[in-house]
Amino acid sequence: MTSPEPIYTLADLDTWSFSGTALAVLGHPIKHSISPPMHNAALAQMALNDRRFGSWKYFRFDIAPEDLPAALKKFYVRRFKGLNLTVPHKIIAFGLPDVAVTPAAQPIGAVNTLLRTEHGWTGHNTDGYGLATGIQEDLQRDLRGADIVLLGAGGAARGAAVECLQRSCASLTILNRTPKAMDELIELISTLDSKVPLRGIALKDLSSVPAGALVINATSAGLKPDDPLPVNLRSLVRPAGVYDMIYNPLETPFLAQARALGIPAANGLSMLVHQGVRALEIWTNATVPVEAMRDAVVKAMAAR
Repeated sequence: MTSPEPIYTLADLDTWSFSGTALAVLGHPIKHSISPPMHNAALAQMALNDRRFGSWKYFRFDIAPEDLPAALKKFYVRRFKGLNLTVPHKIIAFGLPDVAVTPAAQPIGAVNTLLRTEHGWTGHNTDGYGLATGIQEDLQRDLRGADIVLLGAGGAARGAAVECLQRSCASLTILNRTPKAMDELIELISTLDSKVPLRGIALKDLSSVPAGALVINATSAGLKPDDPLPVNLRSLVRPAGVYDMIYNPLETPFLAQARALGIPAANGLSMLVHQGVRALEIWTNATVPVEAMRDAVVKAMAAR
């Protein structure tokens, strides 16, 4: 069994001497990240057909939130080709002057992928692409033309909501336990140039949810075994499918309930893979081996 990727810190950048093309994921904490084995597996596969990728490697760094601005400057000086950002850096980086955010990522308010250019970092967000592609792959459902029920009103929900609207879903219904947060999200995304019917409803009004909707869980409910369900699926008119953005654990109580009711359901592992695929495409401008990344993720999860 291969040893886990080491965890580097901001101090390591002062003496950094890697001679190849470096990529990295930044988070705090970062120990849980399985992005290094996923990306390095893809790069190894790509190197078989294109020798230049033989010198590419993906690292992981634990960077405290207050150190992110200084860290990005050092990564740039050390000529890192690209960076992935996880919690809590996605939103922090969005507001930094060193990051030029792409138009597609602007309404999301967060970036998870940075590309080094001669003018600085360009900020992308590949989470929405990962979500849409994962749902298509696992549930054979397209966001376009679908009635969407989105659970949650945090950062993950905002990214999902923007993607659904940009892909012209038939309608978007947002459910959240805190009405204030739900109303704020609706106000925020209602400024997008979209003709999609958009509404928020209280948990007591679940009977008004459209039948045959695609339910997406963008809350953290399910990360812990004793978490309550984000919504009781028995209270909804039968959904066409359920997608839980959580991938660890692989089977949340919410997914277990969906399967018990015979509703097609999938976890967020495919979203993780495809957001990573899109990021690697941005950095390499090459075809990325999806299966190599998926196999690496499955092995990394099994090792836990």
